Amino acid sequence: MNGARGASEGDVPTAARRELRGDAKGSGTSRRRSTVKEYAPENIRNVAIVGHQDSGKSTLSEALLFTAGAIGRMGTIEDGNTTMDSAPEEIDRKISIQSGVAFCEHKGTKINIVDTPGYEDFVGEVLCGLDVVESAIIPVRADGGVEVGTEKVWGFARHRGLSVMLVVNKMDKEHADFERCVEQAKEAFGAKVRIFQLPIGQGESFRGVIDLVHYKAYECSKDGKGVSKEIGIPADMEDRARELHRELLETAAEVDEARMEKYLETETLAPEEILEGLAAGVAAGEVCPVYCLSSLRNVGSTPMLGGIVDFLPSPARRPRVVDGKALEVNSSLPAAAYVFKNATDAHVGDMLCVRVFSGSLSGGSDVVNTTRDTTERLGQVYVVRGKQREDVAKLPAGDLGAVVKLRSTKVRDTLCGKARPVKFTPTELPRPSISSAIYCATKGDEDKMSTALSRLRDEDPCFEITVDGEIKQTLISGQGELHLDVIVGRLKSRFGVEVNLEKPRIPYRETITRSSEAQGRHKKQTGGRGQFGDVWIRLEPLPRGETFEFVDGIVGGVVPNKYIPAVEKGVVAAMQDGILAGYPVVGVRATLYDGSYHTVDSSELAFKLAGILAFRNAAAKSGAVLLEPILNVQVKVPEEFMGDVMGDLSGRRGKIQGMERQGKFSVINAQVPLAELYRYSTHLRSMTQGRGTHTRQLSHYEEAPHDVAQRIIEEAKRAKEAGK
Repeated sequence: MNGARGASEGDVPTAARRELRGDAKGSGTSRRRSTVKEYAPENIRNVAIVGHQDSGKSTLSEALLFTAGAIGRMGTIEDGNTTMDSAPEEIDRKISIQSGVAFCEHKGTKINIVDTPGYEDFVGEVLCGLDVVESAIIPVRADGGVEVGTEKVWGFARHRGLSVMLVVNKMDKEHADFERCVEQAKEAFGAKVRIFQLPIGQGESFRGVIDLVHYKAYECSKDGKGVSKEIGIPADMEDRARELHRELLETAAEVDEARMEKYLETETLAPEEILEGLAAGVAAGEVCPVYCLSSLRNVGSTPMLGGIVDFLPSPARRPRVVDGKALEVNSSLPAAAYVFKNATDAHVGDMLCVRVFSGSLSGGSDVVNTTRDTTERLGQVYVVRGKQREDVAKLPAGDLGAVVKLRSTKVRDTLCGKARPVKFTPTELPRPSISSAIYCATKGDEDKMSTALSRLRDEDPCFEITVDGEIKQTLISGQGELHLDVIVGRLKSRFGVEVNLEKPRIPYRETITRSSEAQGRHKKQTGGRGQFGDVWIRLEPLPRGETFEFVDGIVGGVVPNKYIPAVEKGVVAAMQDGILAGYPVVGVRATLYDGSYHTVDSSELAFKLAGILAFRNAAAKSGAVLLEPILNVQVKVPEEFMGDVMGDLSGRRGKIQGMERQGKFSVINAQVPLAELYRYSTHLRSMTQGRGTHTRQLSHYEEAPHDVAQRIIEEAKRAKEAGK
C-alpha cells in the first residue's frame, strides 16, 4: 500500500514540523503562528474515531498523530498527556469525556480526526462528531471483539450514510484473536466487511501486517516510532493471504461492469484499478475495510494512515445535502458551516468547532446564524490540535476548525453567508436517562450556580436543567450518573460552586373515582360590608389522561355570570393543593349547578373562596386515589443477561410489554413506575458488565398500589407537620 513506510520527519519542513508538534513549553491552550497550508477538498479526510469504551480510541488518535509527525512524542492515558484528552477531569478519570479534534498530514492529504468518548453517558459528543465527517473509524478490542457500543456506533454511522473502517486494536493483548473479531463483525454487520490486512503474530508476538491490497508484508519497529520495513509474506500465511487478496480483487471488480469484464477475462486488475474500485465501494458503503494494529505499541499505524488516504472518501466525494440539493464543496461560494463542539478556552472563552461544508469562513467577516435568526461577526479563525490552536486566514470548504467570540451561536447551529441562507438539520440527541435534584452547599450561591449551569448547558447539549415549580426542586438531567458527576465536578473546579445532589421528588397526581356533590358557603360579617358566596358543585371522574373540565350549569341566575369565573378559579386553586398528600388533582369534571348570592356582600373573592370549600367538601366523598407516573422503558442487553434484567424490572413493579432480537442483543420493552428507576442506568451497567443501555419516556399515570399510596400519604403528613 502507498505510504506503508514509516512517516519520516523529512516529509515536513523543519520549521513547520516544530510548530505542528506543539513542542513549546507551558500548559494550557496555546496559540501559534500558523504554518498550516490550505488543502483542496479532495485532499482532506474527515474521520471520527468512535467505539465501545476502552477500545483504545484516544491512544489510536495519538499513534496516528505521532506517526504522521504532527506531534513530537506519543503521550499515554496513564501519564495524562495525550493530545485529545486534555481536560482536567479526563486526566483524573483516565477516560474521554468530550470529543477531541486534531489534524495531521499524510501523503499530501490533511486528515482531520474527531476522537469521541466511548462511555454511553457522553453519547452526545459522538453524535455531534459523526455529523461533520465523511467516515467513521471503529476500533474493537482484539481480545474483546464486537461489543454493545460497537454496534451502537455502527448504527449511528450507517444511519448518516458514512463510510466505516473497522480496526482490530490491541493486537498485542494476551488473548488477541483477529479472526474471531472479524467473524463477529461479519455476523453483526454483514458481508460488506472485508479484510484489508492480516496481522503477523498475535499477542506478544504481534510485529507487523500483511497488506492484502498490494500483497506485501511489513514488519514494524519495536521502538514505538511507527516505522515499518517490507518483508516477505510468512510462508505459513501465504495461502490465507492469497485467498483474501483474491476476494479483494473480486470486490474491486464488482464496482462496475467494465472492470468486472476485464477481471473475468484476465483474472487480474492493475494496482490503480484495485485502489479505485475498493475506494468506490467504501465510499458507497458497500465495503467496510478491516485493519489491525496495536496503537499502544504503535505497530501498524503507518499502513492505516495510508488506508485512510487511499480508501476513505474526501469531502468532495460526499457533499452535504440540504433541502434535497447537494452543497457544492467550493471555497469561492457563500459559506455554509455547522457548529459541532464548544471547546471553552481559558484565554478566548467559547471556542466553537465548526465544519465548513461549502464556501469558507474568514476572520472579520459577517455570517448569518440561520438557527437563531441572528447575525454574527467572526473573530479570529483557527485550526486546532487538542488544546493547541493556530491562526489561519480562513477555513476552506471541507475543512474543520474553530471560531471565537460569537455572541449567540451554540452547538448544533448553522452559520452561512447572507447571499445563500441554508439551515442544517440539528443533530437529534437522546433524551436524558437520569435526573437528580441539585442545591447549593453554601446558601447565597444560588445565582452563581444558575449562571454556571447555563454555561455548562451551552457546552453540552445533552445536559438539561429544569426548575420544577411543582416539586419545588431544580433538576439536572443527563445520560447517566457519570455524566452528572462530571457536571458537579466542573461546577466546583471551574466556577467555584459546591453543590449537593439528592433524589428528585416524584411528581405524583391525585384523582377521584366516583361522583359527589357538596356545598361551599363562605360568609363573613365583621362590621361594614361583609363577604358572601354560596355554591353547589358536582364532581365527576374524567377518563384517565384528561385533566380538568369546568361546566357552568347555573339556571335562573342564582349565581350571577360575573362570579362564575371566580368559582372556577377557586376549584382550580383547591385542585393544586390536592386531596390526599398535597399533589395536584387531575381527571375531574366540576359542574357548578346551584348557589345563592347577596346583592351587597357578594364579590369575586367570596365566590372564589366558596369554590375552594365546595371542592374540598365534595372531594372528601369522591374516593380519591394517588396516581404515579409510569415510564416506557426500553432496555438493550446481550442475550445472556436478558433473564436477569427482566427479573430486575419485575422486581421494580415493571410490566414487560414485549421483547425482540437485534443481532446478538435483546431489546426489552417495559412499563415501570418512575419511583423505581432512580439510578437505574448505573444499576443496569453493573448488572450487565457495562454492556446494557436503556432509554425512557413518560407514558401515562396510573393508580399507585395501596401500600405505596399509604406510604406516600404518611410521608406527606409528616413533612407537613414538620413544616417542610
